[in-house]
Amino acid sequence: MTKFTDLGLAEPLLKALAAEGYETPTPIQAQAIPAIRDGRDLLGAAQTGTGKTAAFSLPMLHRLLGQPRRMQPRSVRALILSPTRELSAQIEANIRGYAQFTSLKSTVIFGGVPVGKQIRALGQHVDILVATPGRLLDLVDQRAVSLREIEFLVLDEADQMLDLGFIHALRKIATLIPKQRQTLLFSATMPKAIREIASAYLTDPVEVAVAPVATTAEKIEQRVIFTEAGQKPALLAKTLSVPEMERAIVFTRTKHGADKVVRQLEQSGIKSAAIHGNKSQGQRERALGAFRDGELRILVATDIAARGIDVDGISHVVNFDLPNVPETYVHRIGRTARAGASGLAIAFCTPEERGDLAAIEKLTKVALTPIGEVPYWDGRTPKKPPQNQGRGGRGQQGGGGRGDGQRQHQGQRQGAKAGNGGGHNGGGRNGGGQRSDAPRPNQPRGERPAQRNDAPVARKEAASANEGLGGVAFLQQRTEQRRTNGARRRAN
Repeated sequence: MTKFTDLGLAEPLLKALAAEGYETPTPIQAQAIPAIRDGRDLLGAAQTGTGKTAAFSLPMLHRLLGQPRRMQPRSVRALILSPTRELSAQIEANIRGYAQFTSLKSTVIFGGVPVGKQIRALGQHVDILVATPGRLLDLVDQRAVSLREIEFLVLDEADQMLDLGFIHALRKIATLIPKQRQTLLFSATMPKAIREIASAYLTDPVEVAVAPVATTAEKIEQRVIFTEAGQKPALLAKTLSVPEMERAIVFTRTKHGADKVVRQLEQSGIKSAAIHGNKSQGQRERALGAFRDGELRILVATDIAARGIDVDGISHVVNFDLPNVPETYVHRIGRTARAGASGLAIAFCTPEERGDLAAIEKLTKVALTPIGEVPYWDGRTPKKPPQNQGRGGRGQQGGGGRGDGQRQHQGQRQGAKAGNGGGHNGGGRNGGGQRSDAPRPNQPRGERPAQRNDAPVARKEAASANEGLGGVAFLQQRTEQRRTNGARRRAN
């Protein structure tokens, strides 16, 4: 088995790795480090959580140590671009750890914080700069940093930078740095657009791929709970209340949705915090710090955090909203099952989101296993309401409507409520598992059930009994294996 000591790295770097307890490189590290150490451009494809940061940082530091040089003021030797603030800060922190026994210095710049402190940091000796593209160009325009002496350019999570619209910024940055440089491009997925960027930025690159494109970690169990949009908040509260939910990230599609979920969880007595683009950098750092330190068990996030969170011991990822882009699902659930641990990803799917679910399953080639009953449709195909059965047909399918044509407004309203309440048991049975007393549409009015007043109680009991129980029961019975809770860190 390959060890870091077999990769020809400088002694100070091996000393730092030993101090961190790292001995064995991950597959992406074992393949990428020798090529980068020898000066080759590299195109690396690996799913999130495989240690890409160490794969490019260690050989880059090795080459910088072997070729010392005197720098001009406000110049840097290596530039690492990443799409988000959290990921940039994480990369720079890892580099500082790897370089702790060397004279190499690093700093990080990103938006959302005052620029003065960053300008002062760049005025000192800096070898390695980690930056987001937008803030970097701002500081270049202010002449706070020069890119004319760049020897290394690293594009990390290149596909997400494209998704966030950084392509024009990347093209401008490419015109500001020397053509004679070593360029490294890393990406969790490898779509055609990334191939085009690679051909423009890289020269005769070595290609390293340790996992098929857009695959999910093998140790992540993937489940789906079919539900209705209005039932999601209560279902989430029940799901997060089980003891197995040690540390979880809940993903929403929008910033407003993340804040709303935090308020709903607070009403259920569950403490959580949200991070998204509208939060100040201080708020984001405090929330992430509390989550990392274990003070906060639940973190609610938008996709800005899908690749920017590297926290050990995340046991669950909950997709409160399914993403519109299937690749985003891969990055979201990659927050769990890191460093060899196992994890569970749960997705809530409404009828409106079934197309997103189909796209995810097509991309990952993994069929998510349903938890509990599937309301209103079997598998992935929705069941349409029966046709030509009068105005009460919807009430019958929902499990307890009036079933006649009288009092149209009241009948439709009760039928809709019953449909939501009985949906978890297939839409045709009540909470006790018996058939509904709703008459057939052609049944005479005089033969309506005598115990009509009991129907609302039955429907209410059915809703409370079935709301989220499928997912909770699964979680409670899932496994007796003890988790490592992130006790063993990985070299990232």
